[in-house]
Amino acid sequence: MRRFRLQKPLGTEISQVYIGTCTNGRLDDLRIAARILAGKKVSPNCRLLVCPPSRNVLADALAEGIILQLVEAGAAILPPGCGPCPGTHLGVPGDGENVLSTANRNFKGRMGNNKSGVYLASPATCAASALEGRIADPRPYLSGKQ
Repeated sequence: MRRFRLQKPLGTEISQVYIGTCTNGRLDDLRIAARILAGKKVSPNCRLLVCPPSRNVLADALAEGIILQLVEAGAAILPPGCGPCPGTHLGVPGDGENVLSTANRNFKGRMGNNKSGVYLASPATCAASALEGRIADPRPYLSGKQ
């Protein structure tokens, strides 16, 4: 029987954070990210890409001021729909870069480069990690104790 050792990614440096996709780009997901990022700035060593899954979610997020909060924190807002997940356009990571993503699947070459690393996480973890430039626990940000 083959045993696998689980990696502990907490603290792993990341170059890019991706919040969105058809699975984790709901309005509630964008709200939690905006709550964590409010009044703060994304790490200068990290890119934050946000992709609402539909025009309706984008419109609702604009109406609530969520998009403005994300942009003020340093996020780049991508057009609604499919984007960086399959690696077809927008957000293809460079060789050796680590990405933290809310996408629903992960495999070698996901997001368009098989020489990069992709970790999957919740929108809250992604937002906290974008602030720190490394995979971070969102609980201190949610409790206001950061």
